[in-house]
Amino acid sequence: MKQLLIVSRLIMVIPFVVTLACSFVLIFYQGAVVTLSIVRLLRQPDLSPKAAKVFAVHVVESVDIFLIAIAAYIISIGLYSLFIDDKLVLPSWLRLRSLEELKENLVSVVIAVLAVLFLGEAVAWEGGAGITAFGAACALVIAALVMFLSKGRSPPPSDQA
Repeated sequence: MKQLLIVSRLIMVIPFVVTLACSFVLIFYQGAVVTLSIVRLLRQPDLSPKAAKVFAVHVVESVDIFLIAIAAYIISIGLYSLFIDDKLVLPSWLRLRSLEELKENLVSVVIAVLAVLFLGEAVAWEGGAGITAFGAACALVIAALVMFLSKGRSPPPSDQA
């Protein structure tokens, strides 16, 4: 039975591979989208303020997609190090000791994605009151997530024995 439990943790290879693949696909896909946008801009330059605003919104949206890809990558590495091989050499900011830390990293990225999402809406905003409600909704979600992070974080363990 003990052997079965030890081997069963390898089932986590599936979410590791899937999240890693999603991360790579998002990065390559969005890289292609950005490249095509730049090529289109170079072929048909439009130096109007409206075109600059549209391009800025595309840049912000691209950053958003890249942040989501980074979150998927962090999750995949976290799953691998937590369930498959805890001896993986990682930079200190990417080392995870618990599933809780993995959730905290994910929530931190969600906060950044929401901020980028709002920035994209603010750049594209053409007046009206709609942005106020959207901004308030983003702020409420971000506040709740920050509260989750502040309640859930425990002090890092001391390396001194």
